[in-house]
Amino acid sequence: MSPLKRFQPGYDPPARSRDTALLFAVRGMDLLVSEHDGRLDLPRCPALPDAAASAHFLGVLDGTDCYAAPVPGDFTPPEGLKFVPARSLYKQVDEATFAVAGRALSIAEWDLNHRFCGKCGTATQLVPGERARRCPVDHTPFYPRISPAVIVLITRGDEMLLARNASFPEPFFSTVAGFVDPGESLEETVLREVKEEVGVDLKHVTYFGSQPWPFGRSLMVGFMAEYAGGDVTVDGKEIAEARWFGVDELPRIPPRLSIARHLIDTFIDQVKARRPQP
Repeated sequence: MSPLKRFQPGYDPPARSRDTALLFAVRGMDLLVSEHDGRLDLPRCPALPDAAASAHFLGVLDGTDCYAAPVPGDFTPPEGLKFVPARSLYKQVDEATFAVAGRALSIAEWDLNHRFCGKCGTATQLVPGERARRCPVDHTPFYPRISPAVIVLITRGDEMLLARNASFPEPFFSTVAGFVDPGESLEETVLREVKEEVGVDLKHVTYFGSQPWPFGRSLMVGFMAEYAGGDVTVDGKEIAEARWFGVDELPRIPPRLSIARHLIDTFIDQVKARRPQP
């Protein structure tokens, strides 16, 4: 097995040629790629010289410089290149490259949304040494938006409570999640979101881990929690269905790239470890 790639983030572009640098050309939630024999590859900067000239330096991935550039909606890709949903790169590229692609989506969106000051309309300027734009008139800084959200796996003995979101493009069950409101702690958000969406109370809320999630411009903060009481009652808006599942009778669940799947897989391993060994 080849070693994992390592990424070193950066802000100021290095004073070296961009001829071999990777270019993450972003249009909304799509990325520009080439396809050869069913394999997706990211273009190098010379493939789009105009976009590369004003692209944002992301950092260095295994010795290769990486840049992100937003392109307009009516942009026509050069021959041999096409736009694909960024999610489709999962398992098509290594995990480190996929993570850089997510970073590129967020930075491209920030660049498009903050080219002008929201207070006075003046064109903003890039700030050396950090990921920021600043208004030269009133000095208001604009940073990439990160929206914190919690995601929690609710357990009861050897069962877990999974819910089906009404807006999922494909029908599958997952953990409960929601955005943090102003003035809330993460733990308070967990309790509120679970009560609102599936109607139950919790105890023993414990931190699990976190994951940047560019497809919602979020930082997902994961928790495990135990069922403390109440009947499962879905809100009928965000959640269409919620049920208890044993680890041997799981429905369709999220893909492995998500923290929701990491939560589920961790609990499955815990339950199986508790079982008597033959």
